[in-house]
Amino acid sequence: MAIPVIDFSKLNGEERAKTLAQIANACEELGFFQLVNHGISEELLERVKKVSSEFYKLEREENFKNSKLVNLLNETGEKLENVDWEDVIILLDDNEWPSETPGFQETMKEYRFELKKLGEKVMEVMDENLGLPKGYIKNAFNDGEGENAFFGTKVSHYPPCPHPERVNGLRAHTDAGGVILLFQDDKVGGLQVLKDGQWIDVQPLPNTIVINTGDQIEVLSNGRYKSAWHRILSSTDGNRRSIASFYNPSLKATIAPAPQLLEKTNQEVEQTYPKFVFGDYMSIYVQQKFLPKEPRFQAVRAM
Repeated sequence: MAIPVIDFSKLNGEERAKTLAQIANACEELGFFQLVNHGISEELLERVKKVSSEFYKLEREENFKNSKLVNLLNETGEKLENVDWEDVIILLDDNEWPSETPGFQETMKEYRFELKKLGEKVMEVMDENLGLPKGYIKNAFNDGEGENAFFGTKVSHYPPCPHPERVNGLRAHTDAGGVILLFQDDKVGGLQVLKDGQWIDVQPLPNTIVINTGDQIEVLSNGRYKSAWHRILSSTDGNRRSIASFYNPSLKATIAPAPQLLEKTNQEVEQTYPKFVFGDYMSIYVQQKFLPKEPRFQAVRAM
């Protein structure tokens, strides 16, 4: 089974209904799909690749090679359970950005601006497919009108690993938030999604954007869309680039199943997902990220 590859530009033509159905099916069946012709220029994506690679070599590689993680893997013959073979930084509008790599700040700010617009278009497609008013998910994430939602970009590299059988690139988990937009390496694989007990490769394709749904989309959709378990395998080959942007609710936002979807499913109230403040959910998630998600929903219901 392959991850669906969907031409996003066909939403604007005669194949709109077919494309909407493809996205709906991917959200319902897998929680992952890849977009081509997504509206972000190849020229910008090529610049993102260039500055990310230069940033790692200039500002991160030496520290990673001398890290406790690398030393621990070399010194012990045992499998490392509670760590990830990953170098990572988070880019936000208001935090300190790397400053030594020429063009990094300018390129990544432009990229984040374009990607946030794409994320909002994807959410509008989800609104339409779920039968919700246009802007419903965005407004829920923003806790009403305004721009209060969280939009963060995680720049990760997964360097060549001498013992990939003994450490994960990134342990299996679901994402806590809303819509995740990933620009992954177009040569080095390793990202896998769990479907019916089988791990499926998210095939590297040049200049696609991988979309996956987080736990809050599962709640808002009343379970019609599921957040998917995924992981990254470490590898002896290549330095895998992974740039994931997270369009998440504001920590103050109240998240609950959309009332329209409760009416349509005729479920008993106690069977549906809880109503909660996203910040409360995150306080549980940070302690339980790599554990099953259902107890998180139960715990936040009790708060």
